Amino acid sequence: MAASVSPSEIDSRAAAAAVSLRDVTKVYDNGVMALGPLSLDVAEGEFVSLLGPSGCGKSTALRLIAGLNAPTSGFVGVANHFGRARTGHRIGHSIGFVFQEPTLMPWTSVRENVRLPLKLAHALPAEANARVDQALAKVGLAEFAEAYPRELSGGMKMRVSLARALVTDPDILLMDEPFAALDEITRFRLNNDLLALWRDLRKTVIFVTHSVFESVYLSQRVIVMTPRPGRIQAEFRIDATEPRTEDFRTSVDYAGYCRLVSKALAPERSGS
Repeated sequence: MAASVSPSEIDSRAAAAAVSLRDVTKVYDNGVMALGPLSLDVAEGEFVSLLGPSGCGKSTALRLIAGLNAPTSGFVGVANHFGRARTGHRIGHSIGFVFQEPTLMPWTSVRENVRLPLKLAHALPAEANARVDQALAKVGLAEFAEAYPRELSGGMKMRVSLARALVTDPDILLMDEPFAALDEITRFRLNNDLLALWRDLRKTVIFVTHSVFESVYLSQRVIVMTPRPGRIQAEFRIDATEPRTEDFRTSVDYAGYCRLVSKALAPERSGS
């Protein structure tokens, strides 16, 4: 069954962390304290979900990790960038970000949408072509490279967004409720595909979701956050046999994990 994570285990993660947050807070210009203090370590190759009520700072935490916003106080360290100001990431050592909406350019093809981060990084054309082909193959869209977003289903658009995040071969993949707007069947399928990609590529994944069921199915650890300002309410290690399949989704163990996480989240739901 899922087990609460001990303080000694948390301390032992810091040395090998791909992402480390220490007493991080975020106060916006309007005076709203959105986050913190929050301390969290995510190990290299780990899949961690952030779960909590709307407005609790989950997305804010992702933006701080990505360097899209700066913390009001505290320390954010990413991979080999600890203690250094970040103005960007070189190709092959980057952060990939998948947003809740695919945010594709409707006037151009799937191929060109996926190529965009490489254009911004001034990649050589031959390298860019190879990377785009590889990324589309990884998400099962190689045959749709010349299609336009209007010709794709919601699930396919999200696959394009994922390919675009993967095209720079990032070390860390940040995902902000990427499947929330999809129907249940498509969401389950993409959950399975994401786990297969994670097993194959061994990226560090931090995944934001409102779904207890999705967080337990996908994650090695589930972090339950409090209402704003977001802090860690509880965290659970999900010890499930790999690879996870539909058998796990319908198992007694899975139901037990979901009950434990839901119980930790319940007081926060009543206060949200």
